[in-house]
Amino acid sequence: MKIKPFHVIPNLPEPLKALRSIGMNTWFTWNWPAVQLFLRLDAPTWEQCRQNLIMMLGQLPQKLYDETALDDSFIANLQRVENLLNEYLAARTWFDEYHPAESDLRVAYFSMEFGLGVSLPVYSGGLGLLAGDHLKATSDLGTPLVGVGLLYQQGYFEQYLNIDGWQGERYPINDWYNMPVSRVKGSDGKPLTVAVDLAGETLTAHIWKVLVGRTCLYLLDANISENPAHLRRITSQLYGGDRENRLRQEILLGIGGVRALEKLGIQPTVYHMNEGHSAFLALERLRRLIKNYGLTFAEAREAVWSSTVFTTHTPVPAGNEVFEWGLIQKYFKSLTDGLGLTWEQFQQLGQEEPGRSPEFSMTVFALKLAAHCNGVSKLHGKVSRNMWRKIWLNLPEDEIPIGSITNGIHTKSWISHDMEELLVRYIGPKFIEEYWNPKLWERVDAIPDGELWRIHQIRKERLIFFSRKRVKNQLRRRGAGSSEIQAAEEVLSSDALLIGFARRFAPYKRADLLLRDPGRLIRLLTNSARPVNLIIAGKAHPQENPGKDLIRKIVHFANQPEVRNHMIFLENYDINVAQYMVQGMDVWLSNPRRPQEASGTSGMKACCNGALNVSTLDGWWDEAYTTEVGWAIGSGEMYDNDEEQDRVESEALFHLLENEVIPLFYERDRTELPRKWIAMMKRSMKVLGAQFNTGRMVQEYIEKYYIPAHRAGQALTGDKAQIARQIAKWRERVMKAWPGVQVISDDIGQDLELVAGETLPVKVRVNLGGLSPDDITVEVIHGNVNGDGQFSNYVLTRLTYIGESDGLARYEGRIVCAVTGMQGFAVRVRPYNPELVHSLTPLVMTWE
Repeated sequence: MKIKPFHVIPNLPEPLKALRSIGMNTWFTWNWPAVQLFLRLDAPTWEQCRQNLIMMLGQLPQKLYDETALDDSFIANLQRVENLLNEYLAARTWFDEYHPAESDLRVAYFSMEFGLGVSLPVYSGGLGLLAGDHLKATSDLGTPLVGVGLLYQQGYFEQYLNIDGWQGERYPINDWYNMPVSRVKGSDGKPLTVAVDLAGETLTAHIWKVLVGRTCLYLLDANISENPAHLRRITSQLYGGDRENRLRQEILLGIGGVRALEKLGIQPTVYHMNEGHSAFLALERLRRLIKNYGLTFAEAREAVWSSTVFTTHTPVPAGNEVFEWGLIQKYFKSLTDGLGLTWEQFQQLGQEEPGRSPEFSMTVFALKLAAHCNGVSKLHGKVSRNMWRKIWLNLPEDEIPIGSITNGIHTKSWISHDMEELLVRYIGPKFIEEYWNPKLWERVDAIPDGELWRIHQIRKERLIFFSRKRVKNQLRRRGAGSSEIQAAEEVLSSDALLIGFARRFAPYKRADLLLRDPGRLIRLLTNSARPVNLIIAGKAHPQENPGKDLIRKIVHFANQPEVRNHMIFLENYDINVAQYMVQGMDVWLSNPRRPQEASGTSGMKACCNGALNVSTLDGWWDEAYTTEVGWAIGSGEMYDNDEEQDRVESEALFHLLENEVIPLFYERDRTELPRKWIAMMKRSMKVLGAQFNTGRMVQEYIEKYYIPAHRAGQALTGDKAQIARQIAKWRERVMKAWPGVQVISDDIGQDLELVAGETLPVKVRVNLGGLSPDDITVEVIHGNVNGDGQFSNYVLTRLTYIGESDGLARYEGRIVCAVTGMQGFAVRVRPYNPELVHSLTPLVMTWE
């Protein structure tokens, strides 16, 4: 049977045609007036269609359209929303105002997943939500950026629990023709395609486009008729299939993504890899430079390296993507021949320790091919520098070129419309445009306590209503009796302290930390004078049985008769559930084992809605916490034994709840307002809301990485990549000469004692090994020396070239003795070239 497909769209009357254009731009996901309009059209169908206007428009009867087209009030509202969108798209932006000289900057942001809204399920969790919020903020700021990802036919799984509490997975098929995504077509009207070689097979992919305000996201789709069945499955599921399918996905994302942008006529000047999944994009960029400019691999690498940004999100070695060598050789052996690399040279790019690492690491590959690397919190940056220090042997850990930009949230996507309206009322309408402006957040103090508490209680009651409805649906699906379903109307109370915990069920996140003492938890939950309610949600990876076991353990505990009304588990945690939870909680609980949480953003989402955080000092909370904005579990201690850490921190958490959190919540004045609690809510919103948002985050990426990467890349590729060629030749010359480079400092004598404030002259002689003084820099590091004879902290000083004597170059400088105690200094020489972003990758350095 031969089926000839065609596309049918709703027959919207002329006055209603703007509905479709509004619904095709995910701008509506962070603009309440648009959502209000859709609810007004048909609220039940809006919810039934999972907040997907495009699907909803295909299900409503024509009679409703004809009647609505005659409704002057609705049409006026529609025109207002359309005007809001058009004004937003046309407005002058932050980037226009602050970086007009960088008008030729173009950033391509690659990610395996993007969480933009419930209506486009191509995300699984934190990485995707961060990527989605990144795109939304680039739209708000006017950043010239496009996103690149994959279009998954089944997306990520929908979670359900059986009667025993064991997680099952459903994979609904996405109907792209009824979603806010459109296939890109060429000038001939046919779908635009890209082709990628997969071990001798040609994979063809279509390109789809998603509008994210001003920003475009392009998604590649392998599930097309041109491909055989086994290749069509490449974009079947997010993180689905075996290791070979995962590798194919990442080849399509990286190599296919670069080719897609070329087909679209988009010429990025900066490439940003959000996690290592897309790192193969560097190979395609190298190949194109070698082909188009006739460069060697070394020359092309200089240009690619200087204009690539890499963000790592994983703070534990086991969580980083690796592939066994057989798979890598199958898919890349022929490609390396075309790059002018030996197989051993290619292997070294993916090895932390060349010749010794047993697998190919995507993270290592990305770190070696990106000049601009960062973790996603200050603590994570430090952890990453320690974790990958073998790539930069002999370099002090603090100097390893992995910085940090702490994650944020797209505030307007996560704040409730009730809270947003309250903030606009007291902060002013500018808050809508500049939610990242710290000066605006300072006006939170102007909000009357009673009004803030009233809005908070409204959202809390909506969360409880939503939870009860959801629990009843869960019970019906499991075949529960009518009395049990009816009893679900009694779960939770708006008068009780409400604590939320929602995240991926990985063991290190410790969803069961409170369950270590079940009797004590029951006493907390059922205290008649000061009761506590607890809502838990989250998914375990389909192949992670320990996480599924953890969910079952929690569900069994929550099903106990004395607990049932005080604690619930909400199935199928997604953006919709997350929004209800972060907008209605009193307390947001997070208790990962330090330092295994790279950042975490759910607590940020909760705090801008007035919830207070209780968390271990890990990820973002390590830098955000003060006693004025929330509570810390422990003091940031590190443990060698997980069991001991869990025991100590479980006790610390119970102590916090019993002695600080719960008493403060229930301390009321004569008007029944918890004034001290509200004061902490305000401080939390004012301080944390101003800092931990994607407006601030993307501004940091622009100024710290995108603009420097853009300028470096443009300089190196201009004039047929002449500077890239020169740097490669310079580097080759330096590498050949370096074995002859030696450094010797003049003796300072024994038992030297100086007075604080004095300076110590440092004189150094360097054998340049045939290099010029312009080719190197001589540095002295000096500071406190600990009992192990190592620097506990130090200052870096560059020495000055004085001239030559006896065939040696002489350098001098002075050390300021600013503090007392045992001090020391060490001298080193490293290559220097003013055209380089930095000279630390690959690392060449000689110490005395």
